[in-house]
Amino acid sequence: MFSDVGVLELATLVVLALVLYGPDKLPEAIRTVSAVIRKFREFSEDAKRDVRDGLGPEFEDFEFEDLHPRTFVRKHLLDGDGAGLEGIREALDPRPELKGVLDAVRDTAGAEGVRHSPAGPGEGPVSPRKGEDAPPAGRPPVDPDAT
Repeated sequence: MFSDVGVLELATLVVLALVLYGPDKLPEAIRTVSAVIRKFREFSEDAKRDVRDGLGPEFEDFEFEDLHPRTFVRKHLLDGDGAGLEGIREALDPRPELKGVLDAVRDTAGAEGVRHSPAGPGEGPVSPRKGEDAPPAGRPPVDPDAT
């Protein structure tokens, strides 16, 4: 719990406690703090036991420490049982799929050739109405009613 507390920090806390509580009240304060910590641990263990009981027998090997992100990544991604990081990188890499799409587009364009729009009268997406002349080549048709 206090693995990153050094000797100097611990000594500072002891001196600070002596100054705040004094030598006569310090033992009582230590007992009170230790009782609170003990009650908190009991409450925590009861809660863990209730969660395990609620999950059912299929989660008997469930450990709350496995929920820590570092432990979770180490257990599920870095172990040899799964795909590992390389497998995840390959699965999320869009390059093979994009290459397949690009090849399909190139094959389609190569099979059909390049299409040019026809310039002759009556051909193409817009054809003149009956009785009207076709627009000159290179100019798009104009509809006077549309303006």
